[in-house]
Amino acid sequence: MPNQVYIGIGSNQGKKKENYLEALARIAKIPDTRIIKESSLYESEPLGESKEWYVNGVIEIETELKPDLLLKKCRNIERAMGRKKVRKRWGARIIDLDILLFDTLILGKRSLKIPHPEMHKRKFVLIPLSEIAPQVIHPLLGVTISELLVSVKNDKRVSLMRS
Repeated sequence: MPNQVYIGIGSNQGKKKENYLEALARIAKIPDTRIIKESSLYESEPLGESKEWYVNGVIEIETELKPDLLLKKCRNIERAMGRKKVRKRWGARIIDLDILLFDTLILGKRSLKIPHPEMHKRKFVLIPLSEIAPQVIHPLLGVTISELLVSVKNDKRVSLMRS
C-alpha cells in the first residue's frame, strides 16, 4: 500500500516559478511515486535576512518509498538543480523540498523530522497545504491543517501567485 506524503516546495532564486515546475517534474520521475494533488502557487515574504520573496506550494504524492529514501531523492533533486549547502538558516535557495507529512508517521531522527517541525508556524506552508488537504490531521498536534491555519500567529505575507 502506498504512503501518502505531502511535500512543500519553495524557490527564491533565479526563475522561481520555473524552478518550482522543474522540481515538480523531477519529483514525478521518482520511481514508485506519483503526484496526486498540487496546490496553487503562492508568493511569500521571506523569513530571516533574505530579501527575495519565495514561490511556494505543496503537493500530495503517493510513494512506495520509505521516508529516508524519499528524503535522499529530494536532496538529489535539490543538488541536481544547483542548490548549494545553505550556510544560513532561511537563506536564499534555488529550490527547497521539505517532507511535511508522511502518512501519520512521527519521526524524530536528526536528519529527518516528520511532521516537519516548523510547518504549524508557517502560513506559506499551511495555506497551500490547507488548499489540498484541509481535513488531514497533524499527527502530533491532533488538529486539522485548516484548524492550524486559522490559529497560526505569523505576520509574513502570503498571496496567490498570478499567472
